[in-house]
Amino acid sequence: MGLFSRKLASAAPALGYEDVLLKPGFSDVVPKDDVDLSTRISRNVRLGIPVVSSPMDTVTESEMAAALAELGGIGIIHRNMSVERQVEEVKAVKERGLIVGAAVGVFDERRAKALIDAGVDLIVIDVAHGHSRNVLESLKIYKRIGDVDVVAGNIVTAEAAEDLIAAEADGLRVGMGSGSICITREVSGVGVPQLSAVAWVSDVASKYGVPVIADGGVKRIGDIVKAIAAGADCVMLGSMLAGTDEAPGELIERDGFRFKRYRGMGSREVIYRLDRYSKLVPEGVSSLIPYKGSVREILKNIIGGLKSGFGYIGARNVDEVKIKGEFILATRSERWEMRSRNILVEKSSLEGLMIG
Repeated sequence: MGLFSRKLASAAPALGYEDVLLKPGFSDVVPKDDVDLSTRISRNVRLGIPVVSSPMDTVTESEMAAALAELGGIGIIHRNMSVERQVEEVKAVKERGLIVGAAVGVFDERRAKALIDAGVDLIVIDVAHGHSRNVLESLKIYKRIGDVDVVAGNIVTAEAAEDLIAAEADGLRVGMGSGSICITREVSGVGVPQLSAVAWVSDVASKYGVPVIADGGVKRIGDIVKAIAAGADCVMLGSMLAGTDEAPGELIERDGFRFKRYRGMGSREVIYRLDRYSKLVPEGVSSLIPYKGSVREILKNIIGGLKSGFGYIGARNVDEVKIKGEFILATRSERWEMRSRNILVEKSSLEGLMIG
């Protein structure tokens, strides 16, 4: 067999969220009373719930970050703005006595130092491909600037996890091309289905006590439970939180319906403004997403759904989900069942929580 035939023959299977389900297990857990959703996003930053808002300019500024933090999560302030304005967004959250993270690019010492001086709790190196020389060198620089945890990514392989941990990353952000408005896979042909990416990185990170953030691909609350069972400590959400009151941007009315704008940070509107996206072609799209009301109601539904999922598994906390959660492969017909909607729902409490 020749080189290229061998490459095809040795292709590793990889799974996304829709490819699996979690088996129910014996449970003496009362979800409402017995489940503890607390976790970590980095070595030293703890969360009350495993939910992080994405550093996208149509998702996270101070209002979103404050709402997340009030309910136990954390928001990562996007960097598609001046250093001065990003600092003000961080201060607006800190003045309320809440935790907040902020995104930086590579070799952006001025921004990182200003954010640390403003009291940011966490810095996220926000690049599309985190397994690179620039990220490794920037990580070392940021670790020297101040005593603040630094999350690095995005990555999808065990090798990348080893390298970033060796460079002293305090958390790993996992995902490439899995976001609902990310088209990296279509444009470049590169990526890894999200559930396998999370598992591969978590196999390494768990040995060093480094938390894993699953970023992208979440369409339903159950996908968050699956990500945790595959090793994630928390999940970063974009589309599920977009379109809310707390998301940046004005309401847009069309044909009697209300929308807010939602765009990938690799979309054409953004790539020319950020060094993260100095690309030859866009790797994200821009869209309108239905208006959803307050993000607090969405977060309360997420919290309830997570507790329910933990209860079905018989798990009282995140660590027990990682241990007790067992996957089964979903057949093609089962995946169709999950996608089918053959009834007319008057009003669902999960409105806005199912994407696609």
